[in-house]
Amino acid sequence: MDWNRVEGNWKQVKGKVKEQWGKLTDDDLDVIAGKQDQLEGRLQQRYGYAKDQAAKEVNDWYSRQKW
Repeated sequence: MDWNRVEGNWKQVKGKVKEQWGKLTDDDLDVIAGKQDQLEGRLQQRYGYAKDQAAKEVNDWYSRQKW
């Protein structure tokens, strides 16, 4: 599954995102709306990640999913 399908199925996927990154609020998830760059940006804000670390976290999480 490519990231476009994450965007298309965001309502189902955001529960998995919330499980992984509990500091993200429902408002954060609404703003992210399935966009990978938005998710990475919010992770930087909430967790203090560097840009590279946020991208790695998202990619690692994505690769572990059973789509």
